[in-house]
Amino acid sequence: MAKPDHRADNVQRIQQAIDHTMANAREAENFLAAHEENLSEQDEQAVLEKNQRREQAIRGFRQEIQDEAEHQRME
Repeated sequence: MAKPDHRADNVQRIQQAIDHTMANAREAENFLAAHEENLSEQDEQAVLEKNQRREQAIRGFRQEIQDEAEHQRME
C-alpha cells in the first residue's frame, strides 16, 4: 500500500536543503581562497564545477518551493 502524500513540511525541508547547499558552497569558496596556491588546476576546477552544480541545485530547489506554494494555494 502506498504511503499518503504528506506535503505539509515540504517547503521547510526544501529550504533546509537550500541552506545546507549554500553553506557547502561557501565552505568550498573559503577552502579555495585559503588553499588555492596548493591545489592543482584540476582540483581547483573540480571544486568550481561542484559549486556550479550546487547553484543549479539551488535554482531547482527554489522552483520546487514555488511549485509547493502553488499546490498549497490550490488546496
